Amino acid sequence: MRLALFDLDGTLIDSEAGIVNSIEYALGRLGAPSPPRETLRGWIGPPLRATFPLALGDDPAAVERAVDHYRERFSDVGWQEHRVYDGIAGAIDALAARGVALAVVTSKVDLYAAKIVRSLPFGGHFARVYAASPGSRDSEKTAMIARALADFDVAPAAAAMIGDRHFDIEGAKANAVRAVGVAWGFGSVDELRDAGADAIADAPAQLPGLLAPSA
Repeated sequence: MRLALFDLDGTLIDSEAGIVNSIEYALGRLGAPSPPRETLRGWIGPPLRATFPLALGDDPAAVERAVDHYRERFSDVGWQEHRVYDGIAGAIDALAARGVALAVVTSKVDLYAAKIVRSLPFGGHFARVYAASPGSRDSEKTAMIARALADFDVAPAAAAMIGDRHFDIEGAKANAVRAVGVAWGFGSVDELRDAGADAIADAPAQLPGLLAPSA
């Protein structure tokens, strides 16, 4: 294993507070009712333009206003409203010590992704951050993984994508890289299995073993 690609939200950090608070803020600015928090938790992962229509309907102008309001709050305080999952730092340190190249592949837009990764105590281990464009309407995981393989000049068989949602697993499968799901994020184990995960980690401490040559 030469390259490990990590999702951000729900994999490295629990970012529920910042994301959900900012969604509620955006909908409130538009005078739209906010779905229950448990529903909003399921919005974490897909791009905002794919989820805001669930509350605003087929109204592109309203969706764009909601995205603007979301970014207004998120860029101010929301990007800091997260916590690092227990055990992730040790897993990242172990992989880096083994000489595995590390990068982040996230559906979060590049306005915030690199800043968040730099702020993490282990952020310096990540050589690159691949993030969605500000106008994105899909997760872009497949394209970003392909770009990472090219940038690091690594064969698919020597790479893995680690994430908590089906987008991560599907992006990995599309590029023929090892797909490792994590059970502590915003997706479910069933979602990861249905997407075709090669392995699922129940805790961060399992990740170095699942990415070992014999795994």
